[in-house]
Amino acid sequence: MFEYSGSVHMHSKFSDGTGTVQEIAQYASESELDFIILTDHNTLKAKEKGFEKWYDKTMLIVGYEVNDSKNKNHYLVFGLDEVVGTFTRLKDGDLGNKLTAAEYVKKVKEKGGIGFIAHPDEKRKHLEGHPAYPWTAWESEDFDGLEIWNHMSEWAEGLNDSNKVSRLIHPLKSIIAPAKETLKRWDDLNRKRKVVGLGGIDAHAHKHTIMGISVEIFAYKILFKSIRTHVFLDEEIDPGSRKNFERDKKKIIEAIGRGRSFIVNNYNGNGRGFRFTAEYNGVNYISGDEIVLSHKKKSKLILRAMLPAEATMKLIHNGKCVDEYKGMDCIWDSDDAGTYRVEAWKGDRGWIFSNHIRVSKQ
Repeated sequence: MFEYSGSVHMHSKFSDGTGTVQEIAQYASESELDFIILTDHNTLKAKEKGFEKWYDKTMLIVGYEVNDSKNKNHYLVFGLDEVVGTFTRLKDGDLGNKLTAAEYVKKVKEKGGIGFIAHPDEKRKHLEGHPAYPWTAWESEDFDGLEIWNHMSEWAEGLNDSNKVSRLIHPLKSIIAPAKETLKRWDDLNRKRKVVGLGGIDAHAHKHTIMGISVEIFAYKILFKSIRTHVFLDEEIDPGSRKNFERDKKKIIEAIGRGRSFIVNNYNGNGRGFRFTAEYNGVNYISGDEIVLSHKKKSKLILRAMLPAEATMKLIHNGKCVDEYKGMDCIWDSDDAGTYRVEAWKGDRGWIFSNHIRVSKQ
């Protein structure tokens, strides 16, 4: 397996971000990211204008973020060359899709794209001009995954008058862990079918005037130090290759869609080298895989986790923590079906969250 580190969910001047695509790509390259996925609202202009390519050793992939006619139900879409739906201008100037959320989620799947529900459980009502954008269309079952950890969402949800200054000065320190409600929802969904977890930064690099001085809040390069999604590929990609760009882009998007990935808050430590694997009947599996236990075999399911630095590992089975161990590697065995994933914590701060390995019995 080959591991690549990426940053997902960001906006440029083609929607409501303040940076050009070239500037964003340069910051990503300086941050030693292998890939980034741009997700401007309801547009693929960055792709249409030729900005989807290699920038030094960083691959810039262009997806998009679509929303409904009420500017709710935001959905990240990867792997399509068209924006699904038709749009109308909303009162606040944003675009709204004339399709319902269930309709555009279904169409994305039908056209071969991969889709993730963005910041699904936002609730805030205390930030004027920055309302919550929750997901409400849970009747749909065609989405591929959830954005389980979103930097800007966590930052905004927890903002109040007493911590406003510290959160503005230290935007990375304020990010602690995915919302418990979202993790529970994710685990519950996975007991029914595979639902992949994704980490995003939701970067806009908004500029505000504070005491007469223009200040860029949450610069792209700052957020590139935050939540990342690492993917595992069966083959190496070819950095800088124009010839193999489409092939390598497809590999990354497919790995994300399959859940062959994990989410890490890079501010708490480089997650490169993390592994969560399973072995059953002589076959090895990784996150995103599904295993069928045979009643004819007496082999146990062996689960392994390895960390690049010491932390507290938590084994989560069917949404419940069944074991904790502090160290750099751990092995568990089990005869039980269900969903398994691993979390790594440094004190009270979440660090690494694997995708699930789903296990069933014949």
